[in-house]
Amino acid sequence: MREVVVVNNVSLDGVMQAPGLPDEDQTGGFPYGGWLAPLFDEETGAFLTETMSKPFDLLLARGTYDILAAYWPTATEDAGAKPLNDATKYVASRGTPALPWSPSVLLTGDVPARVAELKQSDGPELQIHGSPGLVNALWRAGLIDRFRLVITPIALGTGKRLFTEAGTLRLIDSRTSSRGNTLATFEPAGEIVTGSMA
Repeated sequence: MREVVVVNNVSLDGVMQAPGLPDEDQTGGFPYGGWLAPLFDEETGAFLTETMSKPFDLLLARGTYDILAAYWPTATEDAGAKPLNDATKYVASRGTPALPWSPSVLLTGDVPARVAELKQSDGPELQIHGSPGLVNALWRAGLIDRFRLVITPIALGTGKRLFTEAGTLRLIDSRTSSRGNTLATFEPAGEIVTGSMA
């Protein structure tokens, strides 16, 4: 069975939009593109390299696919390019777009059902990068096995958030980088249970 692993950079207030480049994703007038760059350090790079050091395929929403496809096919000098370019990209879309970043496979219709089928197939783990709407649809459907997050000590106050659906997580591993990034691995731990502190 293949696992679904969310790999994302998030601010302390849960924003994951456009961490890498100023013009990466300006949807909604987002003004802070490239917010991770000043706090990126060697340990953070090693955490992400470790995450992508074994074979994986990608699950991507169409918007994230377009952002990544505009950069990675030509970024061959970047150490992260080869695993991303080699991965099969499964792209969730309401339409039937051209998918020039190969190999790519279109997922339409009931995307959680399609992902559930993919999980039962043979192959490497399925990583989700970016794609907040897809993350939340699969989180709601109970299809995510793990979260590998770079949590950066910055509050953005606006932007696309990692979670719009409720649930709990169990911390599996965590360490802090020299610039204060928390490099953490979580697993889903069920529904929220409330109680009284009194």
